Amino acid sequence: MCDKELLYNLIKETFLLIDDGDRRFFYQFDLTVSRYYALYHIAENPGISFSQLSDRMVCDKSNVTRIIKGLEASGYVTRQPHETDGRTLRLYLTEEGTAVQQQAALAHKIYNDARLRCITDLQHDNLVEGLTRLNEHIRTELSTVLA
Repeated sequence: MCDKELLYNLIKETFLLIDDGDRRFFYQFDLTVSRYYALYHIAENPGISFSQLSDRMVCDKSNVTRIIKGLEASGYVTRQPHETDGRTLRLYLTEEGTAVQQQAALAHKIYNDARLRCITDLQHDNLVEGLTRLNEHIRTELSTVLA
């Protein structure tokens, strides 16, 4: 029989360890984890709205606004009005923001490769399959039960 509480606690501990490692890692780029992921999502989706960014980062719009204000102050992000919807702003990386995001993303990939090298190919495939199934189930649960 599978001990669900043990599994939950291991997943939570893994998240906390990864998050702490990321926090320490991104410090060298003068970024928080949230600021890095905002840059990442804007780079992947130039012109993304605050609402879309909030959804992708799974945080409320007031947190996204605070994060974007900090990134603007650093010269990494600009806001531009939406072409047809005057209430919506689109987010774009500046040249400096693009450079920092690309540098941090490459270094983060190398860091993650090192962190995860203890996992064999078979373990990797099993983890990916299991965590994908778990994430899909939790997303469904959140959208139906806890909406």
